[in-house]
Amino acid sequence: MSVETQAENEVLDVDLTFTKVDLRDVVPHDNDPVVISVVTAVRKVHRVLVDQGSSADVMFWSTFNKLQMSPDQFRPYTGFLYGFAGDQVEVRGHLELRTTFTNGFASRTENIRYLVVNAISAYNILLGRPTLNRLRAVASTRHMKMKLLDLSGKVIIIKSDQQEAKRCYENNLKTKRGVFMVVERPTSENGREGVSRTEGAWERRPEPVRNIVGRQIGGRMFKLGKSLDQTEQD
Repeated sequence: MSVETQAENEVLDVDLTFTKVDLRDVVPHDNDPVVISVVTAVRKVHRVLVDQGSSADVMFWSTFNKLQMSPDQFRPYTGFLYGFAGDQVEVRGHLELRTTFTNGFASRTENIRYLVVNAISAYNILLGRPTLNRLRAVASTRHMKMKLLDLSGKVIIIKSDQQEAKRCYENNLKTKRGVFMVVERPTSENGREGVSRTEGAWERRPEPVRNIVGRQIGGRMFKLGKSLDQTEQD
């Protein structure tokens, strides 16, 4: 480890905590998600869902088009996505973009690898664990904030847009097409790999999509993976 890297790690190795002070500007809510804005591709992007359950960072195709970027920037991606009803969702590829997190007083810029998907969502971007872990960022849904450090060790507090968060959440419930987290799994022993959505999540899985079991809930039939144990299915 270089001296510069060690020094940077020491600066960023600071406990991030939330206190009662962080609750003063929070409007009472019913489990709203943390939704922020970032700057990427030299543009400010709103409706960015901070999703600690996702193991990938996702950008939706509509967002990509609004940023007026060329598909030539894509790198190939061989996985697949399946919606809640088993319909396949197209993955256009992935790309790296410099993305800035700021509260107007301090900022932090990192290269983020986005998986670009052709799907409908109320959100523009899903910010998952890869970026949150790299930034050492901590989000609190109770306090409606995300905290991280800039490279000098200053704490950046990014507030969630509660009105936007509520609109996005309600819109996703109405359309039943929203994505709330992405869980990536390693390839299986035979090298096969796919992606499915379970319990509101898109996730890569090593088993063929035909390995499913039907469960009737509220008069509707749902498809669940056979790899889930009984507790997970329930």
